[in-house]
Amino acid sequence: MSEEKVIELSKVKIILLTLGAVAFVLLGVWLLSMDAQTIESQRKFNSPILVYGIGVVSIVFFGLCGFIGIKKLFDKSPGLIINSEGILDNSSGVSAGIIPWAEIVGIGEYQIHKQKFISIQVKDPEKYVNTGNALKRMANRANIKMCGTPVNISANSLKINYDDLLKIITEYYRSSHQNA
Repeated sequence: MSEEKVIELSKVKIILLTLGAVAFVLLGVWLLSMDAQTIESQRKFNSPILVYGIGVVSIVFFGLCGFIGIKKLFDKSPGLIINSEGILDNSSGVSAGIIPWAEIVGIGEYQIHKQKFISIQVKDPEKYVNTGNALKRMANRANIKMCGTPVNISANSLKINYDDLLKIITEYYRSSHQNA
């Protein structure tokens, strides 16, 4: 396939994801503001340590997600570029960057709670794990443990639906490996 497919970031989807992250940060703040005696008087979730722990994790994790969302709102680069050379991934906070077709050995699917990802199996996963800052490396290691590869692409922040994205990537992958 000689033509280039450019898929833009969806600012509407990113705004919605960022607002969701802000809501969870506020939930975390609310959990931390609860009185320990009130927590202990509940039938369920009556451990202040558990409730406060969930609050802290919610603030940290979703605060980071919100920060990444805000950064992506001002990102003018396309989310994905797919061409005869490979995939340029800029779709998330842990995007892989340039992935040449020669390094891709398979395309798969992975799902976490109705959230679908396109898993890009690569020859040398460590090459993609060892790029970026410490947080990105940690997230990529978690991706390997969960999905078997550090390169996973979601359509959540892109102006395309999941099925169409999977079809395009699969077609380019097959074409590149037939011509190899």
